[in-house]
Amino acid sequence: MTARTRSIGVDLAGIPLATPVLIASGCAGTGTELHGLVELRRVGGIVSRTITVEPREGSAPPRIVESPSGVVWDTGLQNPGIDAFVATELPTLAAASPAIVVSIAGATLEEYVRITGVLQGRAGVAGIEVHLSGPDRELERPVLGAHGDRVTEVVGAVARMSLVPVFAKLPGGVDVVPLALAAARAGATGLTLCASPPALAIDTASTRPALGAAQGWLSGPALKPLTLRAVAEVHRALPRMPIVASGGIRTSDDAVQALLAGASAVQVGTATLVDPAAPVTIAKGIVAELQRRAIAAPEDLRGVVGIGAPAPEEQHA
Repeated sequence: MTARTRSIGVDLAGIPLATPVLIASGCAGTGTELHGLVELRRVGGIVSRTITVEPREGSAPPRIVESPSGVVWDTGLQNPGIDAFVATELPTLAAASPAIVVSIAGATLEEYVRITGVLQGRAGVAGIEVHLSGPDRELERPVLGAHGDRVTEVVGAVARMSLVPVFAKLPGGVDVVPLALAAARAGATGLTLCASPPALAIDTASTRPALGAAQGWLSGPALKPLTLRAVAEVHRALPRMPIVASGGIRTSDDAVQALLAGASAVQVGTATLVDPAAPVTIAKGIVAELQRRAIAAPEDLRGVVGIGAPAPEEQHA
């Protein structure tokens, strides 16, 4: 190889990442929990736990139970609220990693706007990830982001205000392409595919739901085929849109497959809880794959495995 120097770094919608591997929302905690377990500056970036306007105590325990090839969980979005986050957690996270993407959530449009306003100009904020899987209090819908009109409204408002790239994290377990098109038209800089799909675990001994919150969300290796399909379908519809694959990524081979499907980067969640060094190990594996293929950068893998030509109405989205 003489024309290009091999590099593991990527430009994710204007955010320079040392590697295409990020820690998914919540899995790096407040920035202190992983201290001494992994050198966070060797990770591409960190997505914060999801932040709301007011503090949330979160769900009653238990919050996580094992499931075949994964876990069922619900935290209730425990967080200190946006004001306390920027005062305490954000500086700690920014000291640990040069690329912090802040995950935000709300039950109304106004809440998303308020959080976005507080984050503007804050040191250490490289991007915003818009969590869209919660309930919509204004329109009385169980999942705000399952409706294209609401995706357009919320993502559009955040994108118009934000001084940093905005990623729409679309719900899992739904037809994601129409929502991706809505987010793109509203001004999203990139997409995160996808949030955990809804799930239920039952304790047979007590004949009750196993989680304190009753219903929850599925995470872990079981999600990888769903993630790959969502990424491939959205990449077909929006070939120029940066996509972050999230769900079921636990090995370098999983990450390479996500890149081949059309992702620009990946997030590692459950695997980090099992092995805090997983994001670094996965990045090393991507380097080995680049060497094996004698190609220069992760972007050269992107979208190699296609699933057909986009429909005419999708080509110019």
